[in-house]
Amino acid sequence: MLSFTICLLVLIVGYFIYGRLVERLFKPEASRKTPALIKADGVDYIPMPTWKIFMIQFLNIAGLGPIFGAIMGAKFGSASYLWIVLGSIFAGAVHDYFSGMLSLRHGGESLPEIIGHYLGITTKQIMRVFTILLMVLVGAVFVAGPAGLLAKLTPEILDTTFWIIVVFVYYILATLLPVDKIIGKVYPLFAIALLFMAVGILVMLYVNSPELPELWEGVHNIHPNAQNLPIFPIMFVSIACGAISGFHATQSPMMARCLKNEKYGRPVFYGSMITEGIVALIWAAAATYFYHKNGMNETNASVIVDTITKDWLGMVGGVLAILGVIVAPITSGDTAFRSARLIIADFMGLEQCSIRRRLYICIPMFLAAIGLLLYSLKDAAGFDMIWRYFAWANQTLSVFTLWTVTVYLAKRGIYYWVTLIPALFMTCVCSTYLCIAPEGLRLTPIIAYNIGGLCVCIALIWFFMWKKKCKNDVI
Repeated sequence: MLSFTICLLVLIVGYFIYGRLVERLFKPEASRKTPALIKADGVDYIPMPTWKIFMIQFLNIAGLGPIFGAIMGAKFGSASYLWIVLGSIFAGAVHDYFSGMLSLRHGGESLPEIIGHYLGITTKQIMRVFTILLMVLVGAVFVAGPAGLLAKLTPEILDTTFWIIVVFVYYILATLLPVDKIIGKVYPLFAIALLFMAVGILVMLYVNSPELPELWEGVHNIHPNAQNLPIFPIMFVSIACGAISGFHATQSPMMARCLKNEKYGRPVFYGSMITEGIVALIWAAAATYFYHKNGMNETNASVIVDTITKDWLGMVGGVLAILGVIVAPITSGDTAFRSARLIIADFMGLEQCSIRRRLYICIPMFLAAIGLLLYSLKDAAGFDMIWRYFAWANQTLSVFTLWTVTVYLAKRGIYYWVTLIPALFMTCVCSTYLCIAPEGLRLTPIIAYNIGGLCVCIALIWFFMWKKKCKNDVI
């Protein structure tokens, strides 16, 4: 428990020390009017209270990521603690903060438009398609699971198909209606429930004081399939949202359109990622306890959540588990669709005050999502394939975001190493994963690691060649 306690304290201290450093690099201006004030349209650009924006941002980026990802990542051992802590402070929170603040500075623009400003028109066009596909994937994969659980909790007449329809109707409303009508009202409540569940587990960790592996005992891969699933890079993709996630960068612009002052960027963007890291750390520790007690044969994270919460929190825990396992993925899905609508509206130049124009975008988008959902429901292999594509695409998007911020900082002569190092690391993670993963090229570790290292060298050389060429450019 000592390692867990140290990691928990480091995350909190990281917010106040490293978060302040990152904020000083960006230099937010309290007097600058934000897009929420300049472009207020009553739909997407709506000034909201900072505490509410924090809660919405936290739930937007969290979903099931810090729970399920941390639970599956805990199978790799105490290395999961290190990645959650170091990844959250030095990569994920920095990634989320700059993506949100750059959106603020660019009038609330969506991620692909921001990427285009710094990585060029060609990259922007690719990212437009790539990001929209990722958003639709998120919406599709986060329907079947909650619908199936709801079907088990309700009378037989309310089967999975019924709940899928209900969830999609909710998606449509949350995507089309003004951000303060549904999302602004219910998300803070769901976020509080998610945090309450995490705090409850945290308290019970100290009450039960289970024997957990300590970091100084060595970082070993204890995964039952360790031979085929090495810590690097598999664990760094498994624990995505609990450390860094490209999906977050698509959500930050939505809240950037509601923020009333740039000075609130650190608690909203950096702070919500640190909070997610704390939740992920708690669940990684709880899952470690579960595995030590029951073995590692259980692969269904929902079962682990249900067992832990009911054993430690009783009936209240069971209710909160339902909220976490059902509501969390649904809230990730609806904001994914909303983000996709905003991205499409940005590059097509369609104003979103008119419900008719919102429908122009949403109808084909939902039809595509339904098609993916029907494919995933054919069999387990269909769902697994969509999920694997989502996981890799998610981390790849974080690579492009980090390189965008690095270019932004370099062009302004600001200390760019804060994002260059995470950008290089995630470039290595994603390229190596593609080479070594069972669903990838399945190359031997030595070949995959060499290719990952080569990609890092090429990226680094390319960056410094660009920097040398553009060192006198001023934006």
